[in-house]
Amino acid sequence: MPPITPPPTGGPADGLAAVVALRELADRMEDAEVERAMREGWSWTEVAQALGVSRQAVHKKHLRRLIDAGIELRRRNG
Repeated sequence: MPPITPPPTGGPADGLAAVVALRELADRMEDAEVERAMREGWSWTEVAQALGVSRQAVHKKHLRRLIDAGIELRRRNG
């Protein structure tokens, strides 16, 4: 992977502010896509695999928000 080159103008404060903004955008995108996947009937395992994290991690991060949004969640069989 090639190194990331900072923009030619602005100092470290601008660069770090951009990092924060990108993290916030990524979090909002993840929330929206996890919600969409769960509405379409994906399992926690499928979502976790797509995100490259454990099922437990995605469950812990998103469960409360999905319940509050009224999304019907799949239950594990067995």
